[in-house]
Amino acid sequence: MRHLIIYAHPNENSLNSSLLQAVVESLEKGNHEIEIRDLNKIGFDPVLSLADMQGQRTGKVSDDVKTEQDFISRAEFITFIYPIWWTGMPAIMKGYIDRVFSYNFAYRYDQGVQKGLLKGKQAVIINTHGKSHEEYERMGMDKALTLTSDNGIFLYSGFEIIQHFFFDRADKASQEDLNIWKEQIRNTYSQPVFDLETDRQYTNEH
Repeated sequence: MRHLIIYAHPNENSLNSSLLQAVVESLEKGNHEIEIRDLNKIGFDPVLSLADMQGQRTGKVSDDVKTEQDFISRAEFITFIYPIWWTGMPAIMKGYIDRVFSYNFAYRYDQGVQKGLLKGKQAVIINTHGKSHEEYERMGMDKALTLTSDNGIFLYSGFEIIQHFFFDRADKASQEDLNIWKEQIRNTYSQPVFDLETDRQYTNEH
């Protein structure tokens, strides 16, 4: 399959980088075609400008946005890897969504009915966050994250979400934790992609 990984973390030695490597290694074992868009490394501009907004209304996008849209259009399976900062995406990932998931590319309205245009594409989302699952559950933040990211962005755009990992207490992760998380990732990507119907629960059992 044609896999695209959209990755956002500025530190090449971060936990997220280790998880990225685990995904890549798993896909390589399956002989999948892999493209990686490291948003920090490519210097993606996350600022939705007035020119962007005007262009979206007329169906025109800038060259850098068109490049990213072409990667998405070509991919069959997309993995998003980013940390949860201040209960949301890093600014560069949010800006990527703002600019690249534009009207008439990621979604549109037909006679007032919203339609996701990325239908047929599958996705895995890998997040790390500092608080524990228990703390997020007490706060209701687990449900908020699911609502704003899964429902508000990915499902809205038509993606079929195969798995959403939330790896907690990431700032205190031990080597044992990392090994467990990597094994969960390997298990997800080692299965035949179209046989993942039964593996759609979140790792923290939302």
